[in-house]
Amino acid sequence: MTKCPDCDAEIDLDEDEVEEGEIISCPECDAELEVTQIHPVHLIVISDDEEEEEADEEEGLGKEEEEEEEEAE
Repeated sequence: MTKCPDCDAEIDLDEDEVEEGEIISCPECDAELEVTQIHPVHLIVISDDEEEEEADEEEGLGKEEEEEEEEAE
């Protein structure tokens, strides 16, 4: 039995059924978890915050470029 590192819910994973690097979801909090070790099973939360921040930064750059083009006209 393994616990979700995000919400501490018990997750029933068999060491023989998961692989290192596999992504699973917590049935309680829906957090995406990566299997980092299989004997015993160890999970880490995959952070989407970094990806969201990068996407926000890219969107912000696009808006600035549009504003500059509008000012040039």
